[in-house]
Amino acid sequence: MTENDQYYVEQCLDGRPDEFRHLIRRYQTAVTAYLTSKLGNKTNAEEAAQETFVRAYFSLADLKKRDSFSSWLLGIANRVAKEQLRNKHFSADVDLLAEQQSRQQKSSDDFELQRAFAQLPDSYREVILLRFYASQSCQQIAGNLNMPLGTVTKTLSRAYSELRRLLEKQKSER
Repeated sequence: MTENDQYYVEQCLDGRPDEFRHLIRRYQTAVTAYLTSKLGNKTNAEEAAQETFVRAYFSLADLKKRDSFSSWLLGIANRVAKEQLRNKHFSADVDLLAEQQSRQQKSSDDFELQRAFAQLPDSYREVILLRFYASQSCQQIAGNLNMPLGTVTKTLSRAYSELRRLLEKQKSER
């Protein structure tokens, strides 16, 4: 039986902190992908993801809607990214590493997809991350984001179209 996020949050709050590892496993890829799109490279994104999970763990008691863990977690990730981008040293490192990564991985399809993904509006990125990296159904996304189901499906459809357009544009620029 697959346990839901609410179950693991409640287990942690009931004195079983080891249960948080299930939430980390479930969302690590999604959070890292989200932060990569915000910060520009995977190394800094992985560090920011660790910070995100640490903050989430120590703030679990503040989570009001326990069934909205994924949205809450992405909100923490967004704040971590903003804080790190404000730091000038980190920002300079991001620019330098992004430029190096760009030169080294131009031919990588993965990198092209990440670049296109980073250009999507935040609303599109959030829905795609929840759908594919967090494996949430459209119904779950609608509940977590307080959106009508039709809006979620329409947003996903528009996000796919925009992602395809961006990838085709990148391909034609090569």
